[in-house]
Amino acid sequence: MIKEIKAIYHNGKQYIPDLRNVKLRSPFRGRPEISEAKVDEQAIAKICPLGAIGTKPFSIDMGKCAFCGECAFAFPEKIKFTQDYRISSNIRENLIIKEGKTTEIRVDANAIRKEVKSVFRKSLKLRQVSAGGDNSCEWELGAAGNANFDMSRYGIEFTASPRHADGIVVTGPISENMAEPLRIAYDAIPEPKLFILCGVDAISGGLFADSKAINRSILKDIKVDLYIPGNPSHPLTIVNALLDLTRSNKKK
Repeated sequence: MIKEIKAIYHNGKQYIPDLRNVKLRSPFRGRPEISEAKVDEQAIAKICPLGAIGTKPFSIDMGKCAFCGECAFAFPEKIKFTQDYRISSNIRENLIIKEGKTTEIRVDANAIRKEVKSVFRKSLKLRQVSAGGDNSCEWELGAAGNANFDMSRYGIEFTASPRHADGIVVTGPISENMAEPLRIAYDAIPEPKLFILCGVDAISGGLFADSKAINRSILKDIKVDLYIPGNPSHPLTIVNALLDLTRSNKKK
């Protein structure tokens, strides 16, 4: 016991007391800010390997962004990545950051289905499906439940069976081989249920967006309840996104 007490005294708190108001520091890259500085926009757009940068108006799509930071390194007067990790939304278009605007990305309370907060406000069980993922987002989803972040304190946990779940969290671009298993897992979840895309690959296909090896047809007839950007998504981004969806949108 004395040895454990010494370890706690030396290392401090292992867990993060308040996941809603953590202050991260560089080199973490979160929500970008785009100034109105005049630069060669076409040159910046060519830097992005995922086509996340658009012109007319100049913008960055968080659903495609790999957070590599190359655009900010090359044109620091135009693009700056902040440490804002709350960058998830339930509306796909809200993930697009436009020039000269510093609007925070948040879950739109008016677009949440009525039954979501009433049913999942105090407890949320999720089934994670890696649909061709590279294991990066999968690791971060696992980290969200470790001793540091401990999302189970909010009643949010992952379950082994979709039949015991309230929703599904998809990682990866949805490969052809995983398209049917993903559909089967989703159909096995009882109503009402959530459908969540976690990471750039799941949201837009990422580097594999134009590959013939992926099959994203399931997204045509299933409403996405939450988009969680990142490459991979940070545990703080994940936990806050789930809380914003199922509970109050206000910071606590």
